[in-house]
Amino acid sequence: MSTQAAGNGAANPTSAETPVAPAPRPNAHHDVLIVGGGTAGLTVAARLRRARPSLGVAVIEPSDQHYYQPLWTLVGGGVMPREVTARNEADVMPGGVTWIRDRVAAFDPEANAVETAGGRRIGYGQLVVAAGIQVNWDGIPGLKESIGRHGVCSNYSYEHVPYTWECIRGMRSGNAIFTQPKGSIKCGGAPQKILYLAEDYFRSRSKVRDDVKVIFAAPGDSIFGVEKYRVPLEKRVADGEIDTMFGHHLVEIRGEERVAVLERVADEERIEINYEMMHVTPPMSAPKFIAESPLANEEGWVEADQFTMRHPRFGNVWALGDCAGLPASKTGAAVRKQAPVVVKNMLAVLDDRRLEAAYNGYSSCPVVTGYGRLVLAEFDYDGQPAESFPFNQAKERRSMYLMKKHLLPLLYWQGMLKGRA
Repeated sequence: MSTQAAGNGAANPTSAETPVAPAPRPNAHHDVLIVGGGTAGLTVAARLRRARPSLGVAVIEPSDQHYYQPLWTLVGGGVMPREVTARNEADVMPGGVTWIRDRVAAFDPEANAVETAGGRRIGYGQLVVAAGIQVNWDGIPGLKESIGRHGVCSNYSYEHVPYTWECIRGMRSGNAIFTQPKGSIKCGGAPQKILYLAEDYFRSRSKVRDDVKVIFAAPGDSIFGVEKYRVPLEKRVADGEIDTMFGHHLVEIRGEERVAVLERVADEERIEINYEMMHVTPPMSAPKFIAESPLANEEGWVEADQFTMRHPRFGNVWALGDCAGLPASKTGAAVRKQAPVVVKNMLAVLDDRRLEAAYNGYSSCPVVTGYGRLVLAEFDYDGQPAESFPFNQAKERRSMYLMKKHLLPLLYWQGMLKGRA
């Protein structure tokens, strides 16, 4: 990775030090360069274009497809076709934004530039890092070889999400295992949402439910971290006669044998369980090109002030979304609150004003508890409820389920990605 040299880099024949060449000049320069054309990146781009059209905004994004991933739970549950979750990236890119179809290989924040896999060097005035999270399909031995067959399914892949429904509706007897990995993941409630849908479907076929054992394995010590919502979800688990294996995570799959190897977090003791179907949430991490960069914190995420979203060491760098090193849940709802803060504070810096916008850690987890039922969990950095509606959101409601199914996708495509909500 290149660094910016001190001085002009000219050789000094009287100096014992080896001269350092100056950083190469960028091939292009943009007022605001956004790394990532997913939810966070496009929301910021759209808001910037609305707030200050004179700014030159560019987005680096290699993918030609854009997905609304929160609906993959309902796709896996047989409620919706996966095609409704996809759009062409070109169709959702905000007007007036330069789309750079490449991927970032390295950051050079000292020189205000990034280097791309395609060999370009791109300069910026302000940098927004919104590159999402890395899904590590090879993080569990046997997962990559088994996903999409041998009864191993996952809602975390557009390619494989239809197989989840195939596994659920084909289940007749045996163990149905649902897993959650150690560490941060996007949409922390998703592993249990599909658990509840599957159990509800099995229960609708009474003979099948009698012959199926539903197991939820997670490394934590409870079903949910916020007490107000933990209580009704514990009741849902009890009512569904779901076996919980808290303090355990999946460490190996032997697909052809249909064997799951779980490890106890406390002492690393392993247990083997036969399964008929298994929904796996793969381990995740910060993207490698971020973790190995000068922008990263000790855990590999982009270092950022949890309130202002600004990098503490590079004042023209901002981070939001799943790649940001914030003590908040990694959800699209969090991005909806983070994006306005990034835009307002960036404009304040450009105008030489004080930073006044602050993110309070808000996140939302619409926990689908069955077909037509949902608990809408909303909370802040302190784990305190931060609810939007004047009723008890810890209660399972059909209205909230319909909101997730119909209204939230509309808010996403026509609101967030257009800078309106």
